[in-house]
Amino acid sequence: RDVANSNEKDVDQAVQAAKQSFRTWSEWSGFYRGQALKRAANIIRQRVEELAQIEVLDTGKPIWEARLDILGCADTHDYYGGLAAAITGDFMKLAGGSFAYTIREPLGVVGAIGAWNYPFQMASWKSSPALACGNTVVFKPSEFTPLTAVMLAEIYLEAGLPEGCFNVVQGVGHTGHC
Repeated sequence: RDVANSNEKDVDQAVQAAKQSFRTWSEWSGFYRGQALKRAANIIRQRVEELAQIEVLDTGKPIWEARLDILGCADTHDYYGGLAAAITGDFMKLAGGSFAYTIREPLGVVGAIGAWNYPFQMASWKSSPALACGNTVVFKPSEFTPLTAVMLAEIYLEAGLPEGCFNVVQGVGHTGHC
């Protein structure tokens, strides 16, 4: 398959889409973000064979290994989906009637770069914790294994994440430097 190289304009559009989506996604409660990630996990399990075949095409690894990798990614989404609702702040009483507290808030757009050897796992390992915390993601897979990241973006949309939560830019190494 041919995959287009993203240029600086494409990268900027992906970042802008992530910023726009962040306004909505970061307001979702951890419970609802977690539910969306768990739906993504279920979709991954339903599509394991299709995803594994693409992973084999991308990497050349044996199909049995690709299946295990993909199923592990479903587990990753379940795990972070379960943690999303548990992200809370802390409160501590201090001397003299004072107190201290922390509030955990989403940071914004997370940039992530994947490697060639575990392409779907890299996309999952980097996106699911960021999304669970209310951030949005711009992901650049390896130029050698570009296909499954696009499929993960489709899965996130199917799972109900707002458009722009997970964006994929493609290309050689310098694409990530735009």
